[in-house]
Amino acid sequence: MSARLLRRVLQEREAAPQDPDVADTKQPEDEEEEASPPRAAARNLFDLLGGGDEEEEDKEDEAERSEPLSYTEQRHSVRKKPTNAVPETNKKSKKKKKKGKAEPSSTKSKDEQSLDSILEDLSIEKKPMQQRVHQSDRGAGKEIETNEVGATSVLAIDPKHLKGENEMRRIFGSKVVDSFENQRNMPSSSRQVRGVRRVAHNPRKTLLVSPPSYWPAWDKSISMDLIETKSGLNYFRYTFDPSISHVQELFEAAKAANDLNAIAAILGKYPYHPESLLTFAELFKYSGEHQSSADAVEKCLFALECAWHPLFSPLQGNYQLKYSHDTNKPFFTALFSHMKNLDRRGCHRSALEVCKFLLSLDSDDPKGALFCIDYFALRSQQYKWLEQFAEEYQCDNSLWLFPNFSFSLAIARFYLERDAASEGSDHADNSTSVDLMKQALMLHPLVLHKIVDKAPLKDSSWTQILRNVFFGSAKPGSPSLEHMINIYVERHYIMWRFPELQNLLKEAALLVIESLKQDNREAQDWACVRKEAFSSEKNEYSHLLVSDFSDTTPSLPPEELRPFMVGPGMVHEMPPIEQEGAAGPEILRAPREVAGRNPALVFLESLLPWVDYGDNHHEANDENNDD
Repeated sequence: MSARLLRRVLQEREAAPQDPDVADTKQPEDEEEEASPPRAAARNLFDLLGGGDEEEEDKEDEAERSEPLSYTEQRHSVRKKPTNAVPETNKKSKKKKKKGKAEPSSTKSKDEQSLDSILEDLSIEKKPMQQRVHQSDRGAGKEIETNEVGATSVLAIDPKHLKGENEMRRIFGSKVVDSFENQRNMPSSSRQVRGVRRVAHNPRKTLLVSPPSYWPAWDKSISMDLIETKSGLNYFRYTFDPSISHVQELFEAAKAANDLNAIAAILGKYPYHPESLLTFAELFKYSGEHQSSADAVEKCLFALECAWHPLFSPLQGNYQLKYSHDTNKPFFTALFSHMKNLDRRGCHRSALEVCKFLLSLDSDDPKGALFCIDYFALRSQQYKWLEQFAEEYQCDNSLWLFPNFSFSLAIARFYLERDAASEGSDHADNSTSVDLMKQALMLHPLVLHKIVDKAPLKDSSWTQILRNVFFGSAKPGSPSLEHMINIYVERHYIMWRFPELQNLLKEAALLVIESLKQDNREAQDWACVRKEAFSSEKNEYSHLLVSDFSDTTPSLPPEELRPFMVGPGMVHEMPPIEQEGAAGPEILRAPREVAGRNPALVFLESLLPWVDYGDNHHEANDENNDD
């Protein structure tokens, strides 16, 4: 029943006061006669389908007036009922209650229920993401607490911006994206088998990725278990099916032996093995096949999302997936790679939502999401959210002390001031973007030298600025801070190629130099703050590689890629790289077999210069025969 029809029934009940004494004195025969009105005055069943606006109701009334006279008279006879008449639905329900010996006061109290209570009874709720407790957990007697995060949470994820395809449609239009998706979903010639008809299936809907139709059905080889509930947080862990526990052992053995054929054989039988998919994703990435790498990562995310527990959802904040469990690590790796792939495609808002999800999974932030979430916020123009995040997110140190946030907050304030000036309104905050940029340079003076070299900034004025003692002799102070600065410059250097930000940085640097000429003690004060905030003598972020935050993907050298292309027993039989490069036409390479091998492996091998499939061998034989 639609909400509009419920309101109409409630209005009829309120407009029709009932007398319980009179209702009790009625005979059962009279009730049966009233409950069965003549067919001509019966309610039209098609009225139950109404769910539109008032304009649609007016159109229906006009259509009723244009109908034949007999039907109009029938409708008019129904409308001419007295206002104190009880609706048919009420009479029928009252008759059933009398047969069940129910008191009339219960009927009256039920009539006085509000619309919200009835909607709750019908499970029409405004918050659709109410998770249900797993039946097995209820049977085991586990006490599960649900602590839903409100809409004001700083890490609340917007599902509309979670998929990159939605952002691509907003940028390029639906027609362009749909045509690309249709070409992607068409099975290629390598997947077509002559004489065999492929069975199409509809993959299940997921939040993170949109699986194409040619992906196989999920094999249910992995699941997620609820470990414990502590302080309103549910802790989860991925687990493999015991029947396929030997697959992980086979993968570890193939990985130790650098045998890509064995890993391909695992994917041939278990197409959703997470670590095998991530291995091929890395191999495709270093080979320059970024689209194939992104497909492997999305396939891994699809399998891991299908295994989610009913209480686990990125739209809620009552979950924790600790990185310390080995079975949880592939999900973190796949999310981080997916975030970088979205950024490479230009879907910065989707990358921001994925980064929020990655940061909320584990409070320890094992993948360093804090060092790139501000970059995605700036690229997606979420300036107000970035300031809110810096204020509300709980961390060991204040976020504005980190190099990335100290400079990114100044950039966000700069764009907010520009937007306020274009709208003719004043910005409410007292600190300006120049003041925030000046504080960032005083706190981290080493960043300026690295930005000028990395961006690069070729203006002659930067050479004079860097000659100043404060910027020229700047030192990081601690290994952790130096590592953080390197990550920031590698991730954010592209932001400083905008001319307006270069002018902001230059203005703040000149103000720093002028203020230090007047009072040099200010530099010592900021040095004390820097030393107090980052006092550790060891690198606390050594597990984060600077290359993981880079936009450029280096190609793997042939001498490192070659062991993955052949079995472990064939490496010593192949000539060294130097001999292969200096070999003339008289040196022949042994041709390699193609039949019965994995197509992905054959494709990767074809990119390598030392791989021969028999063409050169036959050509050399022909030349020898001619001689």
